[in-house]
This record gives sequence, C-alpha cells and structure tokens, in this order.
Amino acid sequence: MKIFLTGGSGYIGSVTSALLLDRGHEVMVFDNLERGHREAVDPRAQLVVGDLKEERPVAEAVKAFKPDAVFHFAAYALVGESMADPMMYFRNNVTGAVNLVNAMLASGVKRIVFSSTCATYGQPDTMPMTEDLPQRPTNPYGESKLMCERMMRWAQERSGLEPTFLRYFNACGATERLGEDHAPETHLIPNILKVALGKAESVQLFGDDYPTEDGTCVRDYIHVSDLAEAHLLALEKHALGAFNLGTGKGCSVKEVLSACREITGREIPATIAPRRPGDPACLYASAAKAEKVLGWKPRESAIETIVSHAWNWHRRHPDGYGA
Repeated sequence: MKIFLTGGSGYIGSVTSALLLDRGHEVMVFDNLERGHREAVDPRAQLVVGDLKEERPVAEAVKAFKPDAVFHFAAYALVGESMADPMMYFRNNVTGAVNLVNAMLASGVKRIVFSSTCATYGQPDTMPMTEDLPQRPTNPYGESKLMCERMMRWAQERSGLEPTFLRYFNACGATERLGEDHAPETHLIPNILKVALGKAESVQLFGDDYPTEDGTCVRDYIHVSDLAEAHLLALEKHALGAFNLGTGKGCSVKEVLSACREITGREIPATIAPRRPGDPACLYASAAKAEKVLGWKPRESAIETIVSHAWNWHRRHPDGYGA
C-alpha cells in the first residue's frame, strides 16, 4: 500500500515508517523537521518537507502521492509546554489535523490511523483504563488530541472518513537504528540514561508524594516497536475506532530508575523535584480490545527489555542524532 506518513522524522513516526518499508509498503514522509531529525527519516521513504499548519503544501502532497492511507504522527507532545502555552498546542495539533483531513477528503482518501494519547482521559476513575472511560483531559496537550479525535469522528459521520485512534501510553525503548532524541528531553528513561552516560549529574524525579505505593507516578511503558506493530495491524485489519496501547500494568518512576541502575551498572544519582502541573498519579491501560480486535500483544515491553534497548542506542549515540 501507499502510506502518507506525517511526522516521520520523529521518534514513533520514524520507527513505524521503517517497519512499513520493511513490510513492502511505499511511504511518503511529510514533515517540517522542526522537532524531529532528518537522519531518522528512512532513506527508502520519499521525504516532503512541509508544515501541516499550511493548507496548500499538504493538499498538494496528498493529491500528488495518491495514498491508500494516512498515518498521522506529527504533533507537539510535551505536557508541561502545553500548560505554559496552550494556544501553541491548539494551533499546531488541531489546525494541522484539520488541514490534513481536508487534504485527504479533497483527494478521496478515507483511511487514517491517528496517533492519539492516554492523556485524553485525564485522571481516570478506574484502573486499568478502558476505551469507554470518560475523556477529561487535565492538560492542553491531551485536550488538543481529544479535539482531533472529535473532529475526525464528525468527518467520519458526515464525509466517510475512516479513522482509527491509537491511544498511546508511555512510548520508550529503541530499535537498532532509531531511538529517542528530543530537545528538550522530558521523557524519563533517556534522562536517566543521560546520567548513566555522564551527560548530567543527576535525574529529577517530579514528586514523591503521589498516592501510589512508593509516592512516585505510575505509568504504562510500551516499547516503540510494539507501538509501530499496532499501526500496521490497524491498517491490515481495517479496524476503526479507539484502541488503548499499553501493557496492562504500570511501573513507578522509582521502579524505572531501579531497572536503569541494574541494566547500566551505574549508580545514577536522583533528586526529588516538585510535581509537574497536569500530571495524573497513575495511568495504565487495558489493552484487551487491541488484543481481541487487532490481534496485538506487546512483545518487547518488559521494562528490562525497554531499558536494555534504549541503553544500547544511547551508548552508540551519546549526543543523539547530532553526533
């Protein structure tokens, strides 16, 4: 199939793009390279440098490529940044998605697999989290993704769009060639590994007074390769609607730190910092629907495997793609 993929220079988009190409699909990457890395774009893909906030470039690219389906990864995704500047998130994430869907409908393309997030739920009433929970975001990032989902549902009802919403939990890990390299880096595992590499003196743990077993936030860590596999299954099964992608259990921040210390063999000093605004105490998924409908099971998402793969990549790329 021909896949139009936005955000292919980013972390999850680059891994999914490579997997699509490995499976024989043709990929066009549409990306402004603002927060990704040209080096992460698979050389087998066709790269179009463009910004989704501008209607004409994306419309022209979709019309020229004539894709069978769209994978939409391109978005800002930092909770703290979204709290500091909500309008930037709505302009980038929502406007970009509207322009993309308009381009699709104008060219007769119906199928889209959308990179959504567990942040659309906010602080859930029950654990593990199922797809039918109320969606009550606690930060503008989650709100922007929910607005995109709602917009696509209306386009489904009124224009025949065929959307799949894959609600990620905490993406992490690495492949042999591709890993995490954000600026600034806010994700826990790469920041811990920076300390192990001697790139930082200590790692900050944001809050140790949450109502969890050890006082630190609990999250569902899912290997980026498992996320990429879910996208291909959603495409192959033509499964519409929402799917949570997680492991069904959570790890606390302190448990992740312990795993990093064990895998790296380094001491890795840590300090306690204040809570980050908008951070729920506990988030982990029920992936029963994804398993039943998509036939998806995470295969590389044991925390030890995630950390081991990430550590191997960061040791080879101590300065990220810039090296």
